[in-house]
Amino acid sequence: MLAFLDARLVLLSVPKTGTTALETALRPHAQAVLTGHPGLKHIELRAFQRFLAPVLDRAGAPRFETVAVLREPVDRLRSWYRYNARDEVIGRADSTARVTFGQFIEGYLAPDQPAYARIGRQSWFVDPLPGREPVDHLFRYEGMDACLAFLSGRLGRRIAPPRMNVSPEADTSLDPALERRLREALADETALWEGARH
Repeated sequence: MLAFLDARLVLLSVPKTGTTALETALRPHAQAVLTGHPGLKHIELRAFQRFLAPVLDRAGAPRFETVAVLREPVDRLRSWYRYNARDEVIGRADSTARVTFGQFIEGYLAPDQPAYARIGRQSWFVDPLPGREPVDHLFRYEGMDACLAFLSGRLGRRIAPPRMNVSPEADTSLDPALERRLREALADETALWEGARH
């Protein structure tokens, strides 16, 4: 999470949406930075509103606007699967190196998810506190140029993030019946992503 005082803007880091690269490019220009530990870097909108917004509000009005990036839901799962198949993750409970993508998706859809499939939902990440504002500026990962143009305009500088956290190649094909089940389960996620700017 990065906060920019003059622009009154907070960039929330939804996992697997290119925000590590954005943070690398923008960190020198931010006045408040939460990175490193995933629990801090990937702080959800609700936690931001409950704990951090009151602190930032001490810097005066108007309130800080929030920005987040969402990824097409099935593509996001493909990215998580490939990312957790890296050699350095083998042996950990969240490693996907020894399961097929189909097994990963079955685990994700199961009521009692195995550790390797316990990755949450983007909709949970951007869900506001009751009665509070949703994310002000929601962008699609697949339309990153729109996000970069917005941030460049608000921050008054050209932003060119490096390519980072590239996942290894892997077979992420799915049985059509399983893909239909998955897409039905992700209907709310897809609707949220479709409503984002691109």
